[in-house]
Amino acid sequence: MDLSAPRFATKRKFLPMSPTHSPAARLTPVPSTPDRAPAPAITAHALASACLAAAAQGDCEGYFDLGTAFSTDAQGIGYDLVEAHKWFNLAALAGHADAARARADVAEDMTAREIAEAQRRAREWLRTTSRRAA
Repeated sequence: MDLSAPRFATKRKFLPMSPTHSPAARLTPVPSTPDRAPAPAITAHALASACLAAAAQGDCEGYFDLGTAFSTDAQGIGYDLVEAHKWFNLAALAGHADAARARADVAEDMTAREIAEAQRRAREWLRTTSRRAA
């Protein structure tokens, strides 16, 4: 891997959704065959719902998939670096191996204010979900 080359131009393409054990992977449609109608596309709402449900349970793959979705506008979920940073931050905290690197890559295109806002949102998520669990 060439570390001197830029990793992305505008929207990030380098972060794939986790291939296994992730909420996003469970949403992958079954391909169509001649005897079966085409599979419906995964909607942004379905992707977000599955990942949020997993994230609410503390699943680091759910956090990471949400970060990836927001950093690449996956399935039309929206391109939002503040939200991407928040989810990558939570994934790193939960122990996801690639999340810290992804968070750092996203942060390169953010202002200090945006990073502070992402961190504030991550703390709020932790407060909200820990209250529900108690």
